[in-house]
Amino acid sequence: MSDSNQTLRAALETSDMLVIDGLHAWDFSLDDVQLLIKCMDGRAEKRWKFTLEQIDASVFDDTLQSWTLVGDSGEHRLVCLSALSANNDDDEVEAEDEV
Repeated sequence: MSDSNQTLRAALETSDMLVIDGLHAWDFSLDDVQLLIKCMDGRAEKRWKFTLEQIDASVFDDTLQSWTLVGDSGEHRLVCLSALSANNDDDEVEAEDEV
């Protein structure tokens, strides 16, 4: 993330994957009540829950390019990642080649 003025809630809405405390998590959901994050650490499933108030109180660290988020289980480091998606529509390319 390059815009430190963005809120964590806005960053979460455009993220495809998170890194929480060094663990990659693609299974997360944000609704009107909470942020729920699940991931596997070896054979153990880990879960984190954060309220909207905790999300809104998070602070972005420009140096580490991550969010500091304090939950019921303590302080956590969160990085929001957005994946690149490829366009699988080759029709446009073929139509240009035919001209």
